[in-house]
Amino acid sequence: MTHDRGTKQVYFVGGGLASLAGAVYLIRDGGMDGKSIHILEGLPIVGGSNDGIGTPQKGFVARGGRMLNEETYENFWELMYSIPSIHQPGKSVSEEILEFDHAHPTHANARLIDKDGQVLDVTSMGFSMQDRMALLKLVRTPEEKLDNLKISDWFSPHFFETNFWYMWQTTFAFQEWSSLFELRRYMNRMIFEFSRIHTLEGVTRTPYNQYDSVILPLKAYLDKHGVDFSLHCRVTDFDFAEGEGITVTAIHYEDLNGKGIIPLKEGDLCIATNASMTDSATLGDLHTSAPFLPERPLSGDLWANIAAKKAPHLGDPKPFFGNPEETNWTSFTVTMQGNKLLKKIEQFSRNVPGSGALMTFKDSSWRMSIVVAAQPHFINQPADQTIFWGYGLYTDKLGDYVQKPMRDCTGEEMLIELLHHLHWEDELDAILKDVINVIPCNMPYIDAQFQPRKMTDRPKVVPEGSTNLALISQFVEIPEDMVFTEEYSVRAARIAVYTLMGIKRPIAPVTPYQHDVRVLLKAVNTSFR
Repeated sequence: MTHDRGTKQVYFVGGGLASLAGAVYLIRDGGMDGKSIHILEGLPIVGGSNDGIGTPQKGFVARGGRMLNEETYENFWELMYSIPSIHQPGKSVSEEILEFDHAHPTHANARLIDKDGQVLDVTSMGFSMQDRMALLKLVRTPEEKLDNLKISDWFSPHFFETNFWYMWQTTFAFQEWSSLFELRRYMNRMIFEFSRIHTLEGVTRTPYNQYDSVILPLKAYLDKHGVDFSLHCRVTDFDFAEGEGITVTAIHYEDLNGKGIIPLKEGDLCIATNASMTDSATLGDLHTSAPFLPERPLSGDLWANIAAKKAPHLGDPKPFFGNPEETNWTSFTVTMQGNKLLKKIEQFSRNVPGSGALMTFKDSSWRMSIVVAAQPHFINQPADQTIFWGYGLYTDKLGDYVQKPMRDCTGEEMLIELLHHLHWEDELDAILKDVINVIPCNMPYIDAQFQPRKMTDRPKVVPEGSTNLALISQFVEIPEDMVFTEEYSVRAARIAVYTLMGIKRPIAPVTPYQHDVRVLLKAVNTSFR
């Protein structure tokens, strides 16, 4: 379908990566004036789940880190080649990231650490023949036969004690009760990563955190083109035209001035983030735990409201947002004065900052992991400060040393638990003296996109019968691609814009590495190590 591009207005609900990418596609490929593009964001800052903020005085925080990948992020790299770097004039963001990554290659030497503080040999995946057969059967089973199944429904208990599971689980944040359907997609999409999961050589690093390296350049590009941003603007509902089709006629919102309505005229478009995995995220600090507040899923409310009006075409949010005890985890960001602690971690792991990857304490009751990025990790980070990040998957469990559930701990208590796992108790007081802040973050729905479900629970990017509505998020259905990635957001945005605008340009397909004989042979050989 093609609309008049001279007068139309396009409204993006949510200011995350998908909306920013969609706005770029409208300008670059749709020929739209940026002043006709409006981005409505409930938070005081854009970026969505690609965040990274802080000050030298109060410390820095990133709720999480998005792993990039050079081989599989087909649309992400193509898009970011169009975006000028704000850090290196004359380069695109893709060039900046890939050049930095090639100069700082990843090769983790300490992927798993046991309860004695010993780095484990993980060259063997630890599979039994039953595990191998179950994996083979999974990748050969059609997706339509996996509705509502959990990973634990498919594999024996032994599978969850293998080196492979400890590494795969913590790299991608799967749980035993996560969707089997989604694990299958990851196995196919990341099959080449299977043979290097023990070193994570496939991780592509950004020079800084993803907000500074990805979001800020996108925002600068859109600002230059006059895109309209409305912050503190939470969208609560849509009105639809009567009848069988799906046509949004009005957008309901709340901002600092109260409630309002944006009427949509014929030809206007609405491209909405139907849910966010960082809904209801809260922060603490060195001496304060982050509240656990799962009862406020903001974007999940919008999805529920519109899905009820146009069922079943807009999917069902209940499987994703109905069980925060299964979908939460807790992260923490440590800001230190000086580099004494990072030097100790470097000596322990045999990785300089930025060359390692996740270090997982496999026997930790929290299933805790940390990662040390290249320094500085924030554009405003002083040269005499260092930062690293960690997270735990089992936040309701008591710590092995700090006898509290992880999600109830202060930042200091999380750091103390980590130092005990490293068996550096004798140096605890000296290390704590250098701490500027440790900021914990509780995220009740961060794993929501992995919940068991039917394929139809996720709506299509452009639902059947839609004339002006598209949905973009980690909660839409894109055949063959995997959620919880930058690529998924960008691909969704590109599908939405090209479909609604009638743009006849190719969208980079999912590269079928699972059919590459060389990749498959490497994976098979790895499974027998």
